[in-house]
Amino acid sequence: MSRPSTRGRRVLTTAAIAVAATALLASCASAGGAAPTAAPASSEPVEGGTLRLSISAEPGCLDSHSISATQQALLGRLIYDNLVTLDRDGNLAPYLAESWDISEDGKTYTFHLRDDVTFSDGSPWNAEALGLNFEHMRDPATKSPLAAAYIAPYVDGTVIDEYTFEAHLAYAYTPFLYGLAQSWVAITSGKAIQESPETLCQNPIGSGPFVLDDYKPGQSISYVKREGYHWAPEWLGYEGEAHLDRIDFTVVPEEVIRYESLVSGQYDLTEALPPQNAAAIQANPDFVYENLIRTGSPSVLHFNTSRAPFDDIRVRKAFVAAVNRDAIANAIGFGTYNVKDNYLSSKTVYYDPTTEGKLVYDPKAAAKLLDQAGWTERDADGFRTKDGTRLQVVVPTTQSATPSPLLVQLQGEVKKVGIDLVIDQVPQAQLSERRYAGDYDALSGVWHTNTPDILFIRYHSSEITGERIGQNSSYLKDAELDELLQKTRETPDGPEAAKAYSAVQHRLLELVPGLPLYENQSQWAYSKRVKGIEVDTSHPIPVFTNAWIED
Repeated sequence: MSRPSTRGRRVLTTAAIAVAATALLASCASAGGAAPTAAPASSEPVEGGTLRLSISAEPGCLDSHSISATQQALLGRLIYDNLVTLDRDGNLAPYLAESWDISEDGKTYTFHLRDDVTFSDGSPWNAEALGLNFEHMRDPATKSPLAAAYIAPYVDGTVIDEYTFEAHLAYAYTPFLYGLAQSWVAITSGKAIQESPETLCQNPIGSGPFVLDDYKPGQSISYVKREGYHWAPEWLGYEGEAHLDRIDFTVVPEEVIRYESLVSGQYDLTEALPPQNAAAIQANPDFVYENLIRTGSPSVLHFNTSRAPFDDIRVRKAFVAAVNRDAIANAIGFGTYNVKDNYLSSKTVYYDPTTEGKLVYDPKAAAKLLDQAGWTERDADGFRTKDGTRLQVVVPTTQSATPSPLLVQLQGEVKKVGIDLVIDQVPQAQLSERRYAGDYDALSGVWHTNTPDILFIRYHSSEITGERIGQNSSYLKDAELDELLQKTRETPDGPEAAKAYSAVQHRLLELVPGLPLYENQSQWAYSKRVKGIEVDTSHPIPVFTNAWIED
């Protein structure tokens, strides 16, 4: 297999590779800083067997291009391959594309594809299939919440020959290849896209190491080994068929049951291990525990800066200063969450550590800022008022039997300085409607992606919902920030990109579009009988191509 082409101006420089390697390798480190503790293979792999997993939820659809669910990062890796991948060090590496060229102006990508790959429906992988995938991602009928955003600058493509495809972009867009390495932008059978796109949710067709066998939405998903698979990415160190015959997922929403069924041996691995059980599982010699930081956006309570009270930056700064993030992270994460004080995951490439320590817990400063903003009076309940109006912040969230523990914690923190945080539980459909209409004072959320371009997606004014659904839920509009963010997209990887992303991070700390809380942690655990698990560097999730179960 050839390496990525070095032609064209936008090839990674040595410095850029070093930066990417450092950041993304670190993303595979545990919250405590240790490397992933995958169980070493102590003997030759055992062929066959069924791996049993419990997961907290399933996406409701297995067409990668149609969904944004976190679980798809794990589920998609089984049945799909990607055009490119990130290797163990976080560098771009070949996958279904053997190499690629990038034009001098950064707007044309020429992909040279493998010629020995087929999809599980028997159809070939080729340039035509790649073009169909790009069209499927951006087709409004696909209703893509993620894939379409990651390839948004894609204009059109040209089939040069059967295994060469030329992609044309509207402008130089450096994050393009990183986006293409993510599970949500995986490659689907071109034949299936053409003939039966409406079936892809329930019957996805990929070229990956496993094939869907049975899917009961909301209950379970089963996969069987793909016969003849031999094109795994080089970083796995193994290109043959999977060792496992079968992988069964069961949806187990209850945290306690996920933990207990793991330690009882009912399942071999659980995704979304409850933080309150992390210490117990670490102390159990029969299991491996992983606590990895996802790249992208950490947990942030985004302020709606388009309306009161958060249209006043003094209120935004006061809210941040009023919250003891350490106390909240400990209460919610039982010591397993890393506290965050800025807007980019610390494991994301081009994260700037000089941004740390700027947003501090200081209730006295918070009170002073609120006084300056005119919220000087108090009502009978002790909340601040101005012109007879209470300083109230309404935060809608998904309806559940118990209120969000995070919002309850925040409610108590800001009450101390006179802010009334109202938790508004609504059905999911209503929450989505209010999200798209901007009908909220604040919203909490995370966003995992393998590129710092998350800052553009989250904070550029073009990403405010208008004609299309955008992801700038802070409704932040700042001309200086927009200019800085556009520069990050157009700057080739390397020192200049690092400088551009640093400027963005510092500008965000001046604008305070939200309250950063803690890193977006990925916690999972598995029996030590399971060997050969690898960790994907685009997503901190297990990869099972080379996994096997010890007798």
